[in-house]
Amino acid sequence: MSMQTLPRRLGVAVVTAVIVWFLSVRLSTFRDFQIAEVAVEVTAVAGLTVLTGLSGQISLGNGAFMAIGGYTTALLMLHLNWPYIAALVASALVTAVAGGIVGVAAARLRGPYLAGATLMLGVALPALAAAYQGFLGGDQGLNVVFTAPAFLGATFPLTRWQSWVSTVVALVTLVLLANLCYSRIGRNWRAVRDDEVAAALDGVNVAVTRVLAFVVSATCAGLAGSLLAIVTSLVAPGAFTLTLSIALLTAAVIGGLGSLPGALWGSLLIVIVPTYVTDVATSHGLSSSVGSNIPIAAYGAVLILVMLAFPQGIQGGLHRLLTLFTGPGPENPRTRIPRDPPAPHVTPPADEAPASHHEKEGTT
Repeated sequence: MSMQTLPRRLGVAVVTAVIVWFLSVRLSTFRDFQIAEVAVEVTAVAGLTVLTGLSGQISLGNGAFMAIGGYTTALLMLHLNWPYIAALVASALVTAVAGGIVGVAAARLRGPYLAGATLMLGVALPALAAAYQGFLGGDQGLNVVFTAPAFLGATFPLTRWQSWVSTVVALVTLVLLANLCYSRIGRNWRAVRDDEVAAALDGVNVAVTRVLAFVVSATCAGLAGSLLAIVTSLVAPGAFTLTLSIALLTAAVIGGLGSLPGALWGSLLIVIVPTYVTDVATSHGLSSSVGSNIPIAAYGAVLILVMLAFPQGIQGGLHRLLTLFTGPGPENPRTRIPRDPPAPHVTPPADEAPASHHEKEGTT
């Protein structure tokens, strides 16, 4: 990573933060809540797109890591009165350890076997709340008290503060992941994804690289779970079902695997589409049982349409359209226009003379 890329990414993050601030001030409290939801999803999807897109590991259990982060935040704030920032950092550390344990256990699994193992984790872990009701609150969950700072005033909307905090955490996560993806660690992830044998022959520790990808993804999910705890003011097993894990993977695929900007597009879809579809179903007089299944069908329809139109996700489709208008960039070797190599210069042997020389001798 060159020294010029970090200021550029920080500049993009600052501009994005200013845009979110402007929107949160101008829009309603419900839109503030949606902005916070998008930030939560971006934090989780970004880690998953790194895990699946760069290291090639399929995970269906990131909802479980979000549950670990959410419950850690709730317990620390409820029983120990920790400030939220300290609880956020602790949640990230706890989920990092959990991700390392799961990563070591799944280091030898590939493809559907790894997906099945993480699927079992996503189903079993939230169910622990029912087994330890006195500690984890059972199905009712744990309440999280999160208030805006006093210097903002008593009338300052809480949803606006939640959107600001969630956006800042999401932007910091994206900047750190972007630097990590273009570092040596990111190159090792790509090497292991493309060919594990070749990567091992090149000196890459495949097992450590795979476990590290799990740790990074779990940490991002833990941060997202901690953010979800303060956005919804409740941590309950119903918020971390298998549907959440599938929705995160769907967002990563729709946005574009391995693309951090794609995490934003996918998160926007999984937040906005269910709300819009539910409103349409309610306006047409559909029952609640039918309306609750429509967002899942909408996910499938959007996924099919995006995969047909843009096999590399929304970000890949946008890059393709931009290339059509602006032409391939010289900095990307995959988009360079191939040119014919120059003709090699061949020196004729000593006993052979150039054709022009023979012609001169024939005329003399």
